[in-house]
Amino acid sequence: MSRSGSVWGGLSIVTLLTLVQWETCCWGMTLNSVQLRPAASRPARAKAGAVPHRHKRNWVWNQFFVLEEYTGDDPLYVGKLHSDVDKGEGRIKYVLTGEGATTIFTIDENTGDIHATKRLDREEQAYYTLRAQARDRATNLPVEPESEFVIKVQDINDNEPKFPDGPYQAHVPEMSPVGTSVVEVKATDADDPTYGNSARVVYSILEGQPYFSVEPKTGIVRTALPNMDREARDQYLLVIQAKDMGGQMGGLSGTTTVTVTLTDVNDNPPRFSRKSYQFAVPESLPLASVVAKIKALDSDVGANAEMEYRIIEGDGLGVFRVEPDADTQEGVITLQKNLDFETKSSYTLKIEASNKNIDPRFRAQGPFSDTAMVKLVVENVDEPPVFSSPISRMTVSEAAKVGTIIGTVSALDPDSTNSPIRYSIDRNTDLERFFNIEAATGVISTAKPLDREVNAVHNITILAIESLDPAQVGKGIALITVMDVNDNAPVFAIEYETFVCETAQPGQVIETISAVDKDEPPSGHRFFFSLTAEAAGNHNFTLRDNKDNTASVLTKRGGFQRREQAMYRLPVLIVDSGSPALSSTNTLSIRVCDCDSDGTPQACGTEAFLLSAGLSTGALMAILACILTLLVLVLLIVTVRRRKKEPLILDEDRDVRENIVRYDDEGGGEEDTEAFDMVALRNLNVARDSKARRDVTPEVPTLYCSRPPPYKITPDNGIFRDFIWDRLKDADVDPSAPPYDSLQTYAFEGSGSVAESLSSLESLSTDSEQSYDYLSDWGPRFKKLADLYGHSDSSNIFSS
Repeated sequence: MSRSGSVWGGLSIVTLLTLVQWETCCWGMTLNSVQLRPAASRPARAKAGAVPHRHKRNWVWNQFFVLEEYTGDDPLYVGKLHSDVDKGEGRIKYVLTGEGATTIFTIDENTGDIHATKRLDREEQAYYTLRAQARDRATNLPVEPESEFVIKVQDINDNEPKFPDGPYQAHVPEMSPVGTSVVEVKATDADDPTYGNSARVVYSILEGQPYFSVEPKTGIVRTALPNMDREARDQYLLVIQAKDMGGQMGGLSGTTTVTVTLTDVNDNPPRFSRKSYQFAVPESLPLASVVAKIKALDSDVGANAEMEYRIIEGDGLGVFRVEPDADTQEGVITLQKNLDFETKSSYTLKIEASNKNIDPRFRAQGPFSDTAMVKLVVENVDEPPVFSSPISRMTVSEAAKVGTIIGTVSALDPDSTNSPIRYSIDRNTDLERFFNIEAATGVISTAKPLDREVNAVHNITILAIESLDPAQVGKGIALITVMDVNDNAPVFAIEYETFVCETAQPGQVIETISAVDKDEPPSGHRFFFSLTAEAAGNHNFTLRDNKDNTASVLTKRGGFQRREQAMYRLPVLIVDSGSPALSSTNTLSIRVCDCDSDGTPQACGTEAFLLSAGLSTGALMAILACILTLLVLVLLIVTVRRRKKEPLILDEDRDVRENIVRYDDEGGGEEDTEAFDMVALRNLNVARDSKARRDVTPEVPTLYCSRPPPYKITPDNGIFRDFIWDRLKDADVDPSAPPYDSLQTYAFEGSGSVAESLSSLESLSTDSEQSYDYLSDWGPRFKKLADLYGHSDSSNIFSS
């Protein structure tokens, strides 16, 4: 028998027992306390002192239950309803309403029997609330009030436990003690937990022993073995089972997986794979360069494998340095001082590697560090020359003559060969070749005059080249400072625009001037101002030296008038304090202006005077603007009219007589006599018959048929005048010619040349009888022409 059949067999026995108990013990249960009796049979009102009696209630039935997952073919009997009004005469019918009425539950209106017509699932709905009523069959009126009752769905064990959060991922540190909690798994059962053991779950482990265990009631997974090492095995797969019915036989079960990953702890010290290392280092290695890399191995990962390296012993302390690489955890040895093979050829270092993060629980296992010896062998390299001083500072006066010695640089070959050194200047740093250097001695001298005001400091690169190996080049710097001499005279600091008001009074300061000097004396500038000798006696202005490198210009008189003199020029002599002292004469231009009461100039010079006699400056500008606007408008009108003017020759009916016509026709060469008769264009003696135009169809026939005589040679180019005159008369009398002017183009070479025409066009005309026999006398270069033209019978030219 199947599991469902056995379950239903047991439930049927329980239902029968319940029904028997209901029939024997529960006939008196009522849910409606309202007393309904016919009016004729109602007793008279109780008299005073009468003993009260308990009345029967109308509805009587048992407790209703229905089993879920019923699989029978017939409707499942649920229970029976009966009213004490029903006397068995068939006048009462029973009506059922509420949840599932007529769709899930049906009632026999005659007997009150209730049946379930569909399969029920307690996990979907655990109970149904319905209402029952007894009605008169004839009138359909209720004979009793409606009563409510509940049908409960009784649970069976039809759902296995499930893990809603599975599968699980868990982590636990390696080397954890036995019983360390790993993860808690939780299974749920959809069956009724209040009925039997259908929902009581017990946990067990199917796979993962003996490493892990699970508590049967709580589902907590714990470690079962000590000293589980991540380096040996870092992951375990557990299968956990949950079984209902308290784990008894016949219960349903479900499983889930738990993946347990052991996390790392620092339980392994670092270890070098070798106890000694040796590396070669070239002596020319630059500072801060990587010399070598060593690595201590650590089976741990992450922060537990982070290293620290340090040099604890050796003769390389201070010369080398070791630091950890954060990415690879290698010990990187770098150079801190320059190496010299000739001074020391090897170094020995003792390097210690230790864990940065040590777990105190495993400190007793031993020191979490290791040491190794590193030997660094310096390799000899052919080095370039080295200057005794990388930067040589020198000074020279800007007045130094060409060839003046400035200083000396020196360099040595650091190798044992001690090669002689030759010096030169890198001309990229001395493009104008101001300096020279002696190749053998390194003496630097001037090659051109120097000017401190142009370049005060020269930074040149000196090259030291080994004579035995020119490829070895050392570089040094020479900083040459040019010392100043007093070779520049002082001048005005700015371009002054000085004015004097017509209302100025004698002794009034009209300008304060200052000076500048390109030189830079050590003690600073000191300038002296005065008027030149020829200007010292003028009656208009004077100069006062303020003793602070400035001077004031003052008026000597008043009454300046623009009409009399609009501009004054005052020569000022400026002398510096150099040795020797230099001076310059600077002219200060002073304009006479009309000023307001505050001394602000309103109009200056003769220009302002002329403007005051006529129009103001603004009025003149306005007039000029109007004139320019009118000119622009006139130009625009002319341009527009020219563009709108119709062309002389229309495109549709264009008459191209005696105009230039281009034909893209190359012809057939000199032997093509059919394409165009070009002889008429070149030979004046060819008949000049009037021919109809081929590019225009004339509207009326042309009657002009005159034949002018051939042209003769006349002095003063008269032949061209006659030719043009004849062509003009032809156009005037031609009725098909346009009535407007047109361009007439003629290819006319004239006639009467001693050499006659050089064109081959004439040679094909019928009038040409020239002989070319003389070509055979001109030599081999003209043999081809003689063969072509030197025979009278042209038919034999190409004969074999």
